[in-house]
Amino acid sequence: MSMRKSTSIGILLVTLFAGLAMGATADPLGKKIGDFTLRDYRGKERSLNEYQGHPVVVVFIGSDCPLAKLYAPRLEELYQEFKEKGVGFFAINSNRQDSMAKVGSFARVHKLSYPVLKDPDNTIADAFQAQRTPHAYLLDGEGVIRYAGRIDDQYGLGATSGYAKPELGAPFLGNAIKELLGGKEVSLAATEATGCIIGRVPKIKPHGDVTYSQQIARILNKRCVSCHRTGEIAPFPLTSYAEVNGWGEMMLEVIEKGQMPPWFANPEYGKFKNDCRMSKEEIALVKTWVANGSPEGDPANLPEPPDYIVGWQIPTPDEIHYMSEEPYDVPAEGVVEYKYMTADPGWTEDKWIKAAQARPDNREVVHHIIVYAVPPDSKRAPTRHKSVAGFAPGSPARIYLNGVANFVPAGSKLVFQMHYTPNGSPQKDRSSVGFVFADEKDVERAAGGGLAGFWRFAIPPNDANHKIVGEKEFKKDVFLVDMLPHMHLRGKSFRYTAVYPDGAEEILLDVPRYDFNWQLRYELTEPKLMPKGTKLRVTGYYDNSNGNLANPDPSATVRYGDQTWEEMFHGFYGTMPVDKRKQTKPEAKRKQAE
Repeated sequence: MSMRKSTSIGILLVTLFAGLAMGATADPLGKKIGDFTLRDYRGKERSLNEYQGHPVVVVFIGSDCPLAKLYAPRLEELYQEFKEKGVGFFAINSNRQDSMAKVGSFARVHKLSYPVLKDPDNTIADAFQAQRTPHAYLLDGEGVIRYAGRIDDQYGLGATSGYAKPELGAPFLGNAIKELLGGKEVSLAATEATGCIIGRVPKIKPHGDVTYSQQIARILNKRCVSCHRTGEIAPFPLTSYAEVNGWGEMMLEVIEKGQMPPWFANPEYGKFKNDCRMSKEEIALVKTWVANGSPEGDPANLPEPPDYIVGWQIPTPDEIHYMSEEPYDVPAEGVVEYKYMTADPGWTEDKWIKAAQARPDNREVVHHIIVYAVPPDSKRAPTRHKSVAGFAPGSPARIYLNGVANFVPAGSKLVFQMHYTPNGSPQKDRSSVGFVFADEKDVERAAGGGLAGFWRFAIPPNDANHKIVGEKEFKKDVFLVDMLPHMHLRGKSFRYTAVYPDGAEEILLDVPRYDFNWQLRYELTEPKLMPKGTKLRVTGYYDNSNGNLANPDPSATVRYGDQTWEEMFHGFYGTMPVDKRKQTKPEAKRKQAE
């Protein structure tokens, strides 16, 4: 089988609906599927009996389901491999939210040669007992199900979000086809499918006072639509009833599991101004709405659409710098290792940055950006330097308080750390960063920050709970303003603790379920004083076992490194001086800005 293999190791952000759960319905192995007829996106009727006496692959897909998008090229490869051997292929869309036009667009974008059909009332999905997309079935020549489950093991979903293995290991569906063609019993007849819940036609008539128009649209506008709108990183929009209608059960599932909106801080510790969690009242409203059949209500009650900023969220930039001269080609599938792009801004003078924004060029595949300022002649890795701008879904631009600015010495280079997430079709990206500068005479405080961590570690093979601790002592009084934990694929949990000079301890941030897919900066509601002599202790746990589905190699001893198959233990933090800036000499400015 000509399967595309990735030479890099990384993790795939499958969707902003991260962590789509596993199907719970038992697959009907041995069940005979009767003939059915459905229309393809061109309006032509296609029937199962077209392949009477031959094996047939039936895969349930969704036009906006991220896993279905990723597996579309893989299914085309399987079709091309087995069509000459008489194996039939059907892709079936049973989502009520997916119009025939969307079904056709899916087929054209992914260049699918096999029939893509629409199941308008879920009759065929019910016959197969299909619950998720993608869910693959293999029928023998008599129409009996001989395999049901996942397509292969490369892409999947873990406890919090999606993962991608470095290469395809177990081609479940491909092996089943080969065994069936060879006259053998399918050795692995069932695997557990993961993916998006099929948006079925409600079995009850929509009813009740909780409606999309009155309550749900307002909740989505507040919590979800910043990412779930056209042109943003989310895989599908949630800006109208027609778009939301079929996603009710999926929305409720990821909300109740705490997977969406993406926020991983333990609410017992710290107050953060960018906390995006839904309230208990909001969750209860969504639950009631779904249980009542997702009624639309009176469109006259709809709120005004959110007024999102298009373009720069900062004042008109003084300078804009691109990550590279030419766009980067993002592949259709596989995992893309972090890319580091260096740009020379040509700064011959020191700069004070009072506002900065990293802007993705192609929001559909750019998951996050971190722009580091690397001083001239530095021998350290870019990630050991201060970041001057960043982007993550839903994150605001960095705009400092009046009188505060970020110092960058002359001659510094800009290094873009780019995290791409393939979406099933080839894409291009040329992201950029914009800066607004402050006049030095107006700068009262230099924005600062640093890194608490540990580098000389070795995580043993098959260790599911390896602990690492690091510390950083503050040499003077400072205000702590934000924290950003960073680990790789084996990262499990992360905690920041302040150990004050008198021995008292305070947990500042606790992330019990760290997720590599989300590089979140936790911004304190109010700056917190860290007296001189306070130690910032960071504690992390790592899972290097088989139980970690994203683990590249549980048998490896893992040490520090930039690549995601290695590990990092970085507790980034941002600070602000307590006292106003007094030093003016260049060497003093550099020291104060560190």
